[in-house]
Amino acid sequence: MEQKKKIGLVFIDEFADWEFGLLTGSAVEWFGARTVALAPSSGPLRSIGGLHLVPDRGLDPEENADLDAVAVIGANTWPSEDAPDIAPLLTSVLSRGGVVGGICGGTLALARAGLFEGRKHTSNGAGWIETNIGDYAGSSLYQDVPYAVHDGHIVSAPGSAPGTFATRFLGAVLPDKAAEIAEMRGLIAREYQTAS
Repeated sequence: MEQKKKIGLVFIDEFADWEFGLLTGSAVEWFGARTVALAPSSGPLRSIGGLHLVPDRGLDPEENADLDAVAVIGANTWPSEDAPDIAPLLTSVLSRGGVVGGICGGTLALARAGLFEGRKHTSNGAGWIETNIGDYAGSSLYQDVPYAVHDGHIVSAPGSAPGTFATRFLGAVLPDKAAEIAEMRGLIAREYQTAS
């Protein structure tokens, strides 16, 4: 029997409501994965839209040794100097062959952890990462594109690209489901087709 993939999603206060729904909903409903909400504290977090989320777990790498992948969801607080250091969690998942993704402000956590070194990546526009955290390893490989970028076990996206973030992240986590993920990508793209 095939083991279900387990995906952790990292949330911090003022997380972006629109950046994870396609990913979590399709991971569970279409692909039978399990999702787990991770956060630096056990209390409820508030989204940009005012919703509350109670995390399942903390960010300790040992507590999350069962994760096959982790996605860092954007939040208005990632650019802050008070943003949590989640490098140990991210490097732990990556070191055992897992997938690590970041969308919008979540890409700052990946940059701080040095995960863009030697890897193509994107975020919220050219120079956005440097504006928020200064120079970082791999900055020369930044791709100024409006969709998610997948390089090895790293997936990154601007906050305006939750669709391609979901499909490229799931493609990296579930390479044997390429046909189904292509179908999902086509379904999402239909919304943007104009009537003639």
